[in-house]
Formats: sequence, C-alpha cells, structure tokens
Amino acid sequence: MCKFFKWLTFWLVFVGALNWGLIGLLQFDLVAFLLGDMTLWTRIVYVLVGLSALIYGSIIYVCAKNETDY
Repeated sequence: MCKFFKWLTFWLVFVGALNWGLIGLLQFDLVAFLLGDMTLWTRIVYVLVGLSALIYGSIIYVCAKNETDY
C-alpha cells in the first residue's frame, strides 16, 4: 500500500511540475486545456497535486529519518 501512495503522489507531483513548466515557458496550462478553465475537475486535479506534494514530502522525510529506501 505504501508503494502505491509513493507512486501515485510522485506522478501527481510530476504532472504539477510539468504543468508549471509549460505555464512558465509557453504560457500553456495543460490541465486547463484538457479539463476546461477552472471547472470542477480542473480544481480537483489542482487540489490533488497540491496534497500530493505535501504527502510526497512527508514520505521522503519519514523514509530519510528511518534511513530506508524511498
């Protein structure tokens, strides 16, 4: 189960970083393009990406504290 959450949060953070990179370089919001401009689904994706960043950061902290692989 822990591996699933690490995998899921990693990919959601990756999508968020990719989206911000596209916004910064090309002024293109991929999430809004795919799901609509500030629709319910777009907002859900943004919230999930933000929560994933917090969860992934805490997973890395706990694993580093326990000196295990992350």
